[in-house]
Amino acid sequence: MNLKEQLNLYGSNKEPFLFIIDFDLINYKVIPLKSLPKDVKYKIDNINKYNKHNTSIDKESTSYKEYKIKFDKVQNQILDGNTYLLNLTSKTKITTNLKLNEIFDNSNGRFKLLYKDKFVCFSPERFCEIKDNKIYTYPMKGTIDASIPNAEKIILEDTKELAEHTMVVDLLRNDLSIISKKVTVERFRYSEKIKAGNKELIQISSKISGELEKDWRDNIGDILTNLLPAGSITGTPKKKTIDIIKNIEEYDRGYFTGVFGVFDGNNLDSAVMIRFIEKQDDGTLIYKSGGGITSDSDPISEYEEMCDKVYIP
Repeated sequence: MNLKEQLNLYGSNKEPFLFIIDFDLINYKVIPLKSLPKDVKYKIDNINKYNKHNTSIDKESTSYKEYKIKFDKVQNQILDGNTYLLNLTSKTKITTNLKLNEIFDNSNGRFKLLYKDKFVCFSPERFCEIKDNKIYTYPMKGTIDASIPNAEKIILEDTKELAEHTMVVDLLRNDLSIISKKVTVERFRYSEKIKAGNKELIQISSKISGELEKDWRDNIGDILTNLLPAGSITGTPKKKTIDIIKNIEEYDRGYFTGVFGVFDGNNLDSAVMIRFIEKQDDGTLIYKSGGGITSDSDPISEYEEMCDKVYIP
């Protein structure tokens, strides 16, 4: 069975399961919760207070020069009208004395996933949530250091950030309209503080909802595959932007910027796999991060944002 068929089968049987889907929808895991391996751990909507920890990392970020070359390529694509918003990501080599399972246990995160000794993520971004026959998605786009005076006011009044966020909301509204009815933006651009290592970040999100048919559990595979890849980590127009991303980034995102989630037999919740650490075959740890680029983007600010997102919360 392919991904869509597996998801539909478990959903129609109301069998609780964990799903992990990569950026390209090529590699995936659909695991019944009753047979979840011990080396696969997750937390869904973990809203407990953040605990202090001593987990730290040393990082060797991509140089600004290397980043700027890719940034300029994105800008050329924007000028040619091929994309209007593109989420550009990069790899950062990190070192720590902790194993992946120790990073998972000692880190904070609203959504956390450890997949064996291969990768760990602690995402602040919910992908979609389904309950009471309604689907909700929460695009997160816009980040600023919370220590900056009047940080929330600055980011909410920034025209570049407004344009970028609006494009993502429009994209997600369109995506939801494919699989649901009465699509509504319930909240537009609200702020949340999140822990980012030794600092706090303010991130801007919106809440969009749609109404599903009562038999939606029979069609979980159709719902998810129609929504993926997530709009907040691709761009618009989605299909063309994904092609550009693959040409410019020049590396395989893998499970980074894919999604994971849980169907409990009745409802579903999921997250975008950002704040992501991957273990390479030689044992090297790679942290993947990035941010949205528009015609108004400043390369230095975007580079700094990409580096700021390399942390263990």
